[in-house]
Amino acid sequence: MTKNDTLAQVAEVLEARKSAAPDSSYVAKLYHKGLDQILKKVGEEATEVVMAAKDASVDGKTDKVIYEVADLWFHTLVLLAQQGLHPNDVLKELERRFGTSGIVEKASRKES
Repeated sequence: MTKNDTLAQVAEVLEARKSAAPDSSYVAKLYHKGLDQILKKVGEEATEVVMAAKDASVDGKTDKVIYEVADLWFHTLVLLAQQGLHPNDVLKELERRFGTSGIVEKASRKES
C-alpha cells in the first residue's frame, strides 16, 4: 500500500463516519459536535507536536514526534472531510508548489 492509498483509505472512512451515529465512533462524535470542536482538536494536536519536538531536541527521542504528528494529520483530515475536501486537494496544492521557491510562493499569496 502506498502513502497516497493510506490517505485515500482514511478519507473514505472519515467520509463514511459523517452519516454515523455520534455514539458509534470518535470521528462521528467530532462531526456531531461541529466545526469548533474539530478546530479545537487540530489546535491541541498542533501544540502537542510542538511540545514533542521540543522534548526531542533535548532527549533525542523522536518517537513521540511521529505519534503526535500522526494525531495532527488525522485531525486535519477530519477537518478536511468536514469541509467537503479530500487529501488529494492538499496533495495537488503541494504538487503545484513543487519546484517553486518558498519565498516566491509565499510572496505570491500576500495581499496588495
